[in-house]
Amino acid sequence: MWSRLTAALALLVINPVVAQETAKTAAPDSPVRAPDTLGTILSLGLGLVAVVAVIYGCAWIIRRMNGMTGMNNNAIKVVSVMAIGARERIALIEVGGQQILLGITPSAIRTLHVFDEPVVEAGSAGSGDFARRLQGMIGKSWTSPTRND
Repeated sequence: MWSRLTAALALLVINPVVAQETAKTAAPDSPVRAPDTLGTILSLGLGLVAVVAVIYGCAWIIRRMNGMTGMNNNAIKVVSVMAIGARERIALIEVGGQQILLGITPSAIRTLHVFDEPVVEAGSAGSGDFARRLQGMIGKSWTSPTRND
């Protein structure tokens, strides 16, 4: 084994010396050529286009694979989420016509209460005073407009 390593090391050391001597004897009078600038730029450009195409292709494949998980995202709806602390939340979700109040911490998710009848409509936005003022400032209504006739 040591003899093989020694032979490989000797070849690595001797190879550049032999290559230089061969180059000197093969073409002693050949002129030095300038690098082909257009060819270099063209090859770099094509390489860059190929790398960008590979990146976009990988992104497309990842997006397609996320959709192939077989999960139906319409079955569970998050109705509302409220922060209780820095990392604790309370979430109201709707599953199969029932609304479930969940307590969410970094280490666990617990069911706090299961409502038989919906407490809040899943499609309705917040109807608080701040939400109404914000909608008035933006000039758009995210919920159905109410008429005051």
